[in-house]
Amino acid sequence: MKRQAVSAVAIGASAGAVQTLLKILPALPAGYPVPVFIVVHVPPDRENALVTLFAAKCPLPVKEAEDKEHAAPGVIYFAPSDYHLLVEADRSLALALDEQVNHSRPAIDVLLESAADTYRAGLVGIVMTGANHDGAAGLRAVAAAGGIAIVEDPDTAETSIMPASALAACPSARILDIAGIKSFLLKLGQP
Repeated sequence: MKRQAVSAVAIGASAGAVQTLLKILPALPAGYPVPVFIVVHVPPDRENALVTLFAAKCPLPVKEAEDKEHAAPGVIYFAPSDYHLLVEADRSLALALDEQVNHSRPAIDVLLESAADTYRAGLVGIVMTGANHDGAAGLRAVAAAGGIAIVEDPDTAETSIMPASALAACPSARILDIAGIKSFLLKLGQP
């Protein structure tokens, strides 16, 4: 059976996220074929400076996700500080002020679970460096929906707790180091 084409990528990261994402996102070429959603744990009382940082380094448009906007291919969407980011059934984005999940808002589990419901087998879910358990349940949902679940290799991650927790919850996930994740994502952009 042929695998469904990838329709979206959702990435979650926490402690060590900036350094790790700087090794991946600037490599994604203009015209990338799918939207890329990203949740990074940012303290709610701080402005999210990630968009400015990555917009200066990436060939793809980088923006903070807005409520009710439709997800476009070739755009990197960061969850705003203190809002959960969800993907709705019609592939529009939703921001929510619901309770924290895993002591976090935005929470990686919320993004991955909603994106898995929407994109099913067309979703790539990636859990990277971090120091809590957020993303574990979400990655399990990605795999259960038939999507591609990827975990940054805990042995090489800047902080191993989050990828190790995701792997424990989703043992079928592919384990890739940063170079492997970058290579995998670049292949999605090739004809």
